[in-house]
Amino acid sequence: QVQLVESGGGLVQAGGSLRLSCAASGGTFRTYRMGWFRQAPGKEREFVAAVSWWTGSSTGYADSVKGRFIISRDNAKNTAYLQMNSLKPEDTAVYYCAAGLPGTSGNYYDTGRYDYWGQGTQVTVSS
Repeated sequence: QVQLVESGGGLVQAGGSLRLSCAASGGTFRTYRMGWFRQAPGKEREFVAAVSWWTGSSTGYADSVKGRFIISRDNAKNTAYLQMNSLKPEDTAVYYCAAGLPGTSGNYYDTGRYDYWGQGTQVTVSS
């Protein structure tokens, strides 16, 4: 069983930065595709960013965060990161990290591609 714990959320002014971390335990971290999703009040959970397994050489981003957010992974620390720069009020949401097992099919931006989810961390951007 894989457990994911997010941290690093908080309150920041528009234009500021935050770095989210997702610590994984159980299983073999380097074999998981890792993703970040977010959910604002009254809205559906939406894709933010994803990074491929092993070296993390392949990444994908939602258009709304492209050029501002950077996803990365450190297999030695069993941790995925989301560096968020130039934050906007519309980035306010609960951010979730997710792990996708090698055998799970689907597109990297679909929630169904991921098998394990963290509890979420709140990010609030004030204007």
